[in-house]
Amino acid sequence: MRILLTADPMIPVPPVGYGGIERIVDSLLGELRARGHTVALVAKADSTCEVDTFFAWPGDNIRGRIDTVRNIMALRHAVRRFRPDVIHSFSRLAYLLGVLPSRLPKIMSYQRHVSPGQIRPALRLARHGSLQFTGCSEFICEQGRRAGGTWTSIHNFVDLTKIDFTPAVPEDAPLLFLSRVESIKGPDLAIEIARRAGRRLLIAGNRSTTGAEAAFFEQKIAPHLDRDGVEWIGEVGDVKKNELLGRSAALLVPIQWDEPFGIVFAEALAAGTPVITCARGALPEIIRPGVTGFTIKNADEGIAAVKRLSTLDRGACRADAESSFSLSVCADHYARLYRASISLR
Repeated sequence: MRILLTADPMIPVPPVGYGGIERIVDSLLGELRARGHTVALVAKADSTCEVDTFFAWPGDNIRGRIDTVRNIMALRHAVRRFRPDVIHSFSRLAYLLGVLPSRLPKIMSYQRHVSPGQIRPALRLARHGSLQFTGCSEFICEQGRRAGGTWTSIHNFVDLTKIDFTPAVPEDAPLLFLSRVESIKGPDLAIEIARRAGRRLLIAGNRSTTGAEAAFFEQKIAPHLDRDGVEWIGEVGDVKKNELLGRSAALLVPIQWDEPFGIVFAEALAAGTPVITCARGALPEIIRPGVTGFTIKNADEGIAAVKRLSTLDRGACRADAESSFSLSVCADHYARLYRASISLR
């Protein structure tokens, strides 16, 4: 198959630091090429991934009308040049406007909450059922189906070759908060749980330096750093992330919002590291309570979960990552969807 993938124009593929969707696109296109498919990519100009044909977005401003129009035209140009069998978009739905009326199969993948106001007009423009959707979780697909269209749940994946499985850790291994350090991720609750449970907590991730989230960090997080076993590490790359996950007793990210997926939770499982979080958004699709982690509602339940970590088998965590969140398994799902879409043309 000839597959044209797109990623948003803000972050290169692969990303240098933060950029979960861009990592997904990078790994997926590599796997598709390894399977013998011809793959083109439309992405930020300074992307460095290996691909058969590359097209750069001319506009970096995803909210600017002029840049949006320029990118709509750029995608039309890429389609004429590359002549794909299918378009798979991980970028803005608006960029598909120039090709929606064509019979060319188009798959729009959502990694974030869905806006029904965008879905309905796109479906009206798309002819012959040429536009389908995927969500990174059934939670996201349920949102999308309210607006109409065909939705398929395909979970995000982890490149298992980049995360080492650690079958055991010392009894005094630290807990790990690995995510953006902002209020919706629950780092303040993680600190409370760790301190009251008498466990060390490593905090890794990027943070805001302006606005309300910067104030949250200064008021709720900073006063606890370097005290009572709470250690601030900051933003980390792949190598350091792999090390941190492997040496931790659990990933403790008690989310306070409806997470569309949360790739870090699947990464933790790949390392054999159980997860303690809240049962919001897609998390019930990722964590099996009592097997690969625990879901909690408050600090008291979090402390109880920490005390039960020794009852969990890290091998079961890795097994779930391999069977449900591996690159190979998820690429299989996408390839089947491509073929099904092409057959309807």
